[in-house]
Amino acid sequence: MDKIVPDQSIQSTDPDFWDELYNNQLTRWDLGQVSPPLKAFIDQWEDKAARILIPGGGYSHEATYLVKQQFQSICILDLAPSLIRQLHIQFAGYPGVKVVEENFFNHQGQYDLILEQTFFCACDPRLRESYADKMYELLTPGGHLAGVLFDRDFDSPGPPFGGSLQEYIRLFKDKFDIHKLERCYNSFVSRQGTELFFHLIKKQAAIEHT
Repeated sequence: MDKIVPDQSIQSTDPDFWDELYNNQLTRWDLGQVSPPLKAFIDQWEDKAARILIPGGGYSHEATYLVKQQFQSICILDLAPSLIRQLHIQFAGYPGVKVVEENFFNHQGQYDLILEQTFFCACDPRLRESYADKMYELLTPGGHLAGVLFDRDFDSPGPPFGGSLQEYIRLFKDKFDIHKLERCYNSFVSRQGTELFFHLIKKQAAIEHT
């Protein structure tokens, strides 16, 4: 089967669109701190040398926390040029942090762990199968994808875009072993009851989409 190529005209892959949101501080998805469920997950991850990717890194609170916990290989990926300039300044002097201005769907690399924090919900829903395919491609054999997903719909047009447990199971089950996919017990107060924590492990031989 031919590789799925995302439609580059879709708004959620437009750098100018994201630059405008950041420049006008229209970032309602941002918590202003590391997501509590991801903080708890990071605290349990023992391999400080693991190659970690944070796609759609935004203000990169998770990356800041990883640095404080002495993780040694972190790649932050985002589209917005003004944000990227800010991140280069923020992480200057930290050789273990690489900041990359690039469309996630064009990115090349191999990672042991990918952390998901509001990137999935920022992508147009038409890109979700491409998201799963690309995550599978970027992970090393047995690599891990973990983070939070919304378990709700939104009244206003996205981003962010919502989703449901059943949709996520359908999306990921062919390419990943679902180690955990359940309601968060430790969400930030404004998100309580609306988040799922997920931890997926790349299958050795995935079932291709047909």
